[in-house]
Amino acid sequence: MSKKTKTGLILEGGGMRGVFTAGILDFFIEKGLEFDTCFGVSAGACMACSYLSKQKGRGYHTFTDYMDDPEYCGIKSLIKTGDYFGTDMIYRKIPEKLNPYDYDTYNRQKTKFYAVVTNCESGNAEYKEIKDMKKDTCYVRASSSLPLMSRTVWIHKKPYLDGGITDSIPIMEAQRMGNEKNVVVLTRDRTYRKEKNKLIPAMKVRYGKKFPKLIKALENRHIGYNQTLDYLYRQEKEGKIFILQPQKPVEIGRLERDTDKLHKLYEDGYETAQNYYEALKEYLDN
Repeated sequence: MSKKTKTGLILEGGGMRGVFTAGILDFFIEKGLEFDTCFGVSAGACMACSYLSKQKGRGYHTFTDYMDDPEYCGIKSLIKTGDYFGTDMIYRKIPEKLNPYDYDTYNRQKTKFYAVVTNCESGNAEYKEIKDMKKDTCYVRASSSLPLMSRTVWIHKKPYLDGGITDSIPIMEAQRMGNEKNVVVLTRDRTYRKEKNKLIPAMKVRYGKKFPKLIKALENRHIGYNQTLDYLYRQEKEGKIFILQPQKPVEIGRLERDTDKLHKLYEDGYETAQNYYEALKEYLDN
């Protein structure tokens, strides 16, 4: 009997651009497409939660339905709590009351799910397995905590922020864990290359004294990100990975609040998965 090929799903972040990923994952839910391992970074980690609980539409709606609620997001929330995106609403009120999360289905599913976080002290990426969604949601929150826009998340006396700082697209970690076939969902089109963050001076003021290694990671982020893109496209050309991404430049930012634009990007994600499904199935089956 031949050994089963292990498959990985890697979900990039990108703030509100994550609705593109939501569209792709909803199509995957429809098709019953599952993977052995899933890595979620920032918004990608948030979208993975609803995908793994098999709640079609939930990822999109939890991102877009509460835009007018100051408890959900905005400058008032940032000033009041230190978080642009209200953590109490996102991680308690929505999953427990407004759009209940299916914890039972998540706990029954077989995919190993890792949220990528950045350790502020070491300046390195860490890959935290989400075994119990209720207990381990703190790592999803940490993975999604943008510098300057969020409080530092302390877990077991260790400080964490956005996983995208240190490993935006954890393809190498997925391969290291033995996933031979990997599907990568990006939230930028093929022409995109990251530039150095213009907010580094502000970040040095906020984090420099306490977390110098975090500052170094932030300063070098664009270099590592672009090197990862080069690696991805080489691997794709060799038929080793399968990439799904927007077909044209995405004109919305990480904090976009225009629901019409967000819905269009969600539809683009769904249609992209639909258009490439046969090629994707062939890649996974061969």
